[in-house]
Amino acid sequence: MLSGNERRWPAVVGNGFVLQRVRSAYYIWMRLVQQGGEGVMSTVLFSNGGTEWQLTWRVAHSLAILGESSVLVQSQVAALSRFFLLPRLLPAPQALIRTSRPDRLETTSGTVVGTHNGNCRKYVSHLAHLLHDGNNLPAYSIRCERITKRTDEPTKEPKARPFGPVSALSILGSVMSIALFTLAIVRDDGFALVAILALSFLSTIIGIGNRWFLKLKKRTQNRKVPPSDVVIYYPNGALLIVKCTEEVARELYWHPERCDYMVGPLMYRILSLNGTLILMLGVICLGNATLELQLGFAASYIILNAAYWVAAALPARWNWDLSNYKIDRIPIHDDDGRQNDTFTSVLFKAISITQTSQWAKIGDIAPKSKGWKDWLREAERIAKTGRALWDEKENVIGPFPDWDYDGALTKYLDPDQDSSNFV
Repeated sequence: MLSGNERRWPAVVGNGFVLQRVRSAYYIWMRLVQQGGEGVMSTVLFSNGGTEWQLTWRVAHSLAILGESSVLVQSQVAALSRFFLLPRLLPAPQALIRTSRPDRLETTSGTVVGTHNGNCRKYVSHLAHLLHDGNNLPAYSIRCERITKRTDEPTKEPKARPFGPVSALSILGSVMSIALFTLAIVRDDGFALVAILALSFLSTIIGIGNRWFLKLKKRTQNRKVPPSDVVIYYPNGALLIVKCTEEVARELYWHPERCDYMVGPLMYRILSLNGTLILMLGVICLGNATLELQLGFAASYIILNAAYWVAAALPARWNWDLSNYKIDRIPIHDDDGRQNDTFTSVLFKAISITQTSQWAKIGDIAPKSKGWKDWLREAERIAKTGRALWDEKENVIGPFPDWDYDGALTKYLDPDQDSSNFV
């Protein structure tokens, strides 16, 4: 039965489709006014050239599961922080409810080769990439660095920065959770209260399942080993030469970081199942909350998604405390991180610094042809006949031997050779 306000709608408007839809929107609006927005879907009608558009405000439950990519990109370092266990609003919590967990940190494309020990890895570990800031190496550039462990804190391990961006996100989510919890009590909204409790403690359940501790491989023997310096080759042609001890090399380059999780695989799957059920309960209750709480949830998730996106765009180094390592840049004469014209220029300078070309062969950095093999042999001979490149007293590398490396490569490469030229 229509109310008096609804019967006041003019009866002469006709039976056209558009006018019928306008009348329906009018009735819905009148019910919303009379009932204070409770139990009614808030709908606004727009008309443009005979086409109608409906905008519904009950979208907060959809916003709660958006933003997977920005959550995943920093999930591992976030799980190292104690704040990861805080009850809070978390965008796209389903992104962290997985059937399995990663057993190591994400790696970066590149090749790591020992200059004298023959070790080779076809990836760059996450911590090494952050320490050396590999993203900012120009193409065909060369850099030399020395990395040591600080003597004042020899047992300190890398960890999440206590108050980094990911920790700030956890605190922000907790503040919004408390604000919505208070508003739900004040407005006497039972569905919103259940939704905020379910979605907040869901983050704690997820945190327990994904919480982990970083374990680095330690050296257990003190036997004499070859020099532990490494060369890192990036896909853009840049070369990074690192002078370090065997202990540092094992921690950062040769043995991957191990994720030591707080709970085992079986308990993780149980927590994931419970988390999935709690997520569904929270979304259902959120979809039945009052309009005022719906708008509060929507605003919270919009702010959180924007904050997670901004945090994901910040340098990953900002989330880590790597103060137990000390990095010193060793200047290179006439070439300190600048872009070179050709890869042969970069390669010859790296061979001159390391005094060997074996790492270029082991790491497949140079092509496997007879011409390149002869060029590498000649480059190593030229590098060893020159004076010492690294002046430890002045802490500078260079200048490099005067050699026409491009002309030598042209001489050694024979385009008339067939596939037998490969070695």
